[in-house]
Amino acid sequence: MTDAERIDPALLRTAFILVLGTFMATMDATIVTVGIDTFAADFGASVTEIQWVSTAYLLAVVAVVPTSGWLADRFGGRRTWLAAVAVFLLGSALCALAWSVPTLVAARVIQGLGGGLLPPTGQALLARAAGPRRTGRVISIVAVVPLLSPVLGPLIGGLVLSVADWPWLFYVNLPIGAAAILLARRRLPRSAPSRPREPFDFRGAALLSPGLAVLVFGLTELGRGRAVPLAVAIVAVAAGFAMLAAFVGHGLRTSRTPLIDPRLFTRPPFGVAALALAVLGAGVFGTMFLLPLYLQTGRGLTAWETGLLLAPQGLGAVAGSVFVNRAIDTVAPRTMVLTGIGLVTAGTVVFTQLGHAPPDLLIALSLLARGAGIAMIGAPVMNIVYSGIDPAFLPRASGALNLLNTVGGSVGTAALAVVLQTRLDARRADVASAFADTFWWVLGFCLVAAAGAIRLPRRQPAKPGTPAHPEHRKGS
Repeated sequence: MTDAERIDPALLRTAFILVLGTFMATMDATIVTVGIDTFAADFGASVTEIQWVSTAYLLAVVAVVPTSGWLADRFGGRRTWLAAVAVFLLGSALCALAWSVPTLVAARVIQGLGGGLLPPTGQALLARAAGPRRTGRVISIVAVVPLLSPVLGPLIGGLVLSVADWPWLFYVNLPIGAAAILLARRRLPRSAPSRPREPFDFRGAALLSPGLAVLVFGLTELGRGRAVPLAVAIVAVAAGFAMLAAFVGHGLRTSRTPLIDPRLFTRPPFGVAALALAVLGAGVFGTMFLLPLYLQTGRGLTAWETGLLLAPQGLGAVAGSVFVNRAIDTVAPRTMVLTGIGLVTAGTVVFTQLGHAPPDLLIALSLLARGAGIAMIGAPVMNIVYSGIDPAFLPRASGALNLLNTVGGSVGTAALAVVLQTRLDARRADVASAFADTFWWVLGFCLVAAAGAIRLPRRQPAKPGTPAHPEHRKGS
């Protein structure tokens, strides 16, 4: 291994600092789920009203992710990342001090605006610091954090609520964020703006961010058993799709750089890589929405017991990340991603049989396989894109990839909620079978991901400065 390929202590320090931001942002999307009943009791609100505590954060994240590339280009990645942490901490403090449901929801929006910028900006900074020869192995280390968050969030939330009041669900972010800012100011490499004079795509922003937020809102409300009038939810979904279609048309026609360039998704392997990450988001977050709900409503487990049963997915993710770190520079991307999708598919099959009450051990083993498989998808896909792109375009590419992953997770979860509500209405008392029916859709996501992954490169992308081996010229 050459010096250019060795992961030195300086790069590890950079990765550790940046992963603190990702950890806070992804953890906060799930940690409050165990506090919904507590919020409702303290504020005297209905569960439907309190659900906006989670929905507001999600919508803010979806709305702000498309702007991450332009902000990093305009102000520099390091400055954007530090500002995002500061906004996230401000939102966390305001959440802890909230005195009503509207103030808590408003504070969650501020939190989401900061949290949504942290993963894409952090990934772009890390890929730039690592360089093409080290990107794959570094990404395989830090990519495990978003995979652990859906598992650790409810566990940590349940632990916090067992010893403290609900404001501490948000206070816990403050020391982590403060440490991240202090370390980043001292250790994080400075990054100059890539395109300081690039004008902001106001028309694109007016179509894309609100369009995504309206679409996710409509799908989310459809899945809640008509918390709002059905016509409102349907109009929101239609309006969201219409705004996204208008954005694509704008992105193809404009002579300036659009917020997210639609043409980017037509360039191999970016398009299939983005599809894989979108389906990965739907599969991961969709399952982590369905399964805890089933375990608590169908089996009567507490939040803590549910978290313990879900923990094997986190262990599988760690094991998968260790393997990816060792093999990512030698195993073909398509082979690794397809293997990962195969493990996720195999681990999902048992959930289509929830009507037969599979034992806890079988559920735990299935989650272990899913965790390992998920780790084998995300890092190789990001390595393909980040290793072969000009460093100046890393912020835009990272923003696009994270957008697809975020939208895949949020839209996939919302769509699965709609399916679940439909099956619950049809199955009535047979709750377990309704959940089993819904998991067949998760299997369908796996098949879509496999169809896209077949088009990934058969061989590992050549690193800059590496002479092509004769047998590598036979095509992909």
